[in-house]
Amino acid sequence: MKTWDLALQLDRRSHLSLAQQLTRAITDAIRDGRLQPGAAVPSSRQLAQSLGLHRNTVVAAFDDLRLQGWVETVKGSHTRVTRALPEASFAPERRGAAVGFDLEPWPSSAPTFEAVSPRVLDFTGGLPDARLFDARALARAYRRALRRAPGRLLGFGSPAGDPVLRERLAQMLASRRGLAVTADDLIITRGSQLALHLLALAMVRRGDTVAVESPGYPSAREAFTLPGAKLLPIPVDAEGLEVDVLARKLERGSIRAAYVTPHQQDPTTVMLSARRRLSLLELARRHRFAIIEADYDYEFQFDTAPVLPMASADPHGVVVYVGTLSKALAPGLRMGFLVAPPPLRRAVLAVRGQVDRQGDLVLERAVAELLEDGEVLRHSLKARREFHARRDLLARLLAEHLGEVLDFEVPRGGLALWAKVARGVDVERWARQALEKGVRFFTGRPYSPSGARLPYLRLGFGHLDARELEEAVRRMKAALPR
Repeated sequence: MKTWDLALQLDRRSHLSLAQQLTRAITDAIRDGRLQPGAAVPSSRQLAQSLGLHRNTVVAAFDDLRLQGWVETVKGSHTRVTRALPEASFAPERRGAAVGFDLEPWPSSAPTFEAVSPRVLDFTGGLPDARLFDARALARAYRRALRRAPGRLLGFGSPAGDPVLRERLAQMLASRRGLAVTADDLIITRGSQLALHLLALAMVRRGDTVAVESPGYPSAREAFTLPGAKLLPIPVDAEGLEVDVLARKLERGSIRAAYVTPHQQDPTTVMLSARRRLSLLELARRHRFAIIEADYDYEFQFDTAPVLPMASADPHGVVVYVGTLSKALAPGLRMGFLVAPPPLRRAVLAVRGQVDRQGDLVLERAVAELLEDGEVLRHSLKARREFHARRDLLARLLAEHLGEVLDFEVPRGGLALWAKVARGVDVERWARQALEKGVRFFTGRPYSPSGARLPYLRLGFGHLDARELEEAVRRMKAALPR
């Protein structure tokens, strides 16, 4: 069994024999976690060759390790670290539990979207169902991309992203979203979250003020606070961001940018009204601040035709448009993009060249292939029908089983539902008890800029099928505090 060479140091001037030193070195590697219980140990021939030792020296060390119980032989074929080593064999101070320097804890308030146990039905994230995506089509696109331009795609490229993908994405944005853009206006990023961080690093200086929605997307807030921005929370109502409130705030001070999700407000799902869109564009022109428009769920509008982005009606060059293909395809395909005026685009590219250099060129060209052959459009149409059915099913299940404690509007689009919890129900306790029952959801608290408790919960339904939705609502009901 071929394994990686193990980095071990021996001192030929030591009073200990080489076999004794090798025994101690392997023991230390097991204690400090470099060799885990059950891990294969390099063969005696391999170790002898890599360390410049006689093989008999290595065999003697292995015999000693077996006698001490550190290693065991598997069917005479190879040696591995004993699986059932006692806990006392490992020194706590050598397992990475402590850090040897001062470190301030990261003050993150954003919820984590990490996967939990497969037994947990997860409403968090508002993610699409990766099971709906035809991975075979992606594999074919990868093969075509590498066959046509292997040298170019496996080397360094532009921090703006693959030019073929930018060209085809610009065509899609012009056709379906009304944006008069070319490939030179676009930057491809590893998901829309990276696009927000790049914009924040390029635009914001310590002490600048950025207006954000309240409640609003927590990871966007963190992107702006990282370079030192002060946040100005602006409330959201049934028409979206309360632009009149922002206007009054601007009478007392300036802002650098306003972050908005006008098409499908995150998390409330309301749409910014036409009147407020025009007012916000005029405010940005007059006060010279940027509007960062995050459009994360544009392809999933169910009951009405999608409203064109604010960026499509921006005569003043104040809107920076951020979007994603990860929702239209699969969440694991990190594919975001941004459209910015040339001076800002150049600044973002300079930052990107330092922090990320470039994206995954092979993946970008493969997605360009999917756009070219119509696979992205076909998948989006199929997924939209399925998500529409899942939205309707979840709304019906909630009304039937939790109608007394949840009040909500059925969202016109998107992959999540925002529900108000009845007075007297401890929503934080409900979330904890629900997780114990095997279902996870976010409460309104992470979406509050101040961290205040909000009597709401957010249910992302896109990645749960009909059977899973029914079981998830049953578990939510069983976990309801009484």
